[in-house]
Order: sequence, then C-alpha cells, then structure tokens
Amino acid sequence: MSSSSRHRSAYEASHATFRQPSYDCRELPDAVSIVVYVPGVGASGVEIEAYGPDLVITARKTRFVRVNWQALNLEGSQRDYRLRLRLGLGFEFSQMQADIGDGVLTLTVPKRQVLLEPAGRLRGVA
Repeated sequence: MSSSSRHRSAYEASHATFRQPSYDCRELPDAVSIVVYVPGVGASGVEIEAYGPDLVITARKTRFVRVNWQALNLEGSQRDYRLRLRLGLGFEFSQMQADIGDGVLTLTVPKRQVLLEPAGRLRGVA
C-alpha cells in the first residue's frame, strides 16, 4: 500500500467517525459570533484549536453504557462532531470566549485591531 493511499484511508476512517454540526456565524463590529449546535455534549467534551486561519471545533458526546445494551443501528446518530471553519488571520484566537449550555456552544472571537498612522503625518510617496 502506498503512503498516499494509507493517508487517504486514514483520513476517510477519521472523517467517518465525525459529523458536521449545524452552526451559525454572525459578524459583529469588533468580533465574530459562532453558534454551534452539539446536542449531547458537555463542557468537558469540547476541544477548540486554531491552526493558522482555521478554527477546528471537536465536540465528543458523553457515552452511557446500559446494562441491557443491544445494537440498534444507532452508529450514525452516536458520532461525535467536528467543525472546521476558515476564518482568516484577522482574529485574536487567544482572546476567544466560549460558553456551552443545553447543547449550544457559543464562541466569540475578537477581531485584530488594525493600527493606523496618525492623521497628522504625511507619508512621502515616490
């Protein structure tokens, strides 16, 4: 098996274990607000990572194993959530605020402040 086909099969296997949650993004004057719907997920099951311009949210459901457990083909609904958003480099991911309650994860990511030159200074343009 070549390395590219191994990489592809590993990606497909990991991709199959997650499903994309429903979400809503709203731009605010100084931030962006992201609401992600992840029913069955508690605060301890949420991982938020920033990779350059990408924000990756992984939300794992709490698993309960019952004494009288039987397989009911619920594998599709029991998958965890993963959402990858390309927001860009104009955000301060380190200043992000997150809150979760009743399966609704709310993120607020502030925008980076752009430093402008003082109005009284003139730049020489050649």
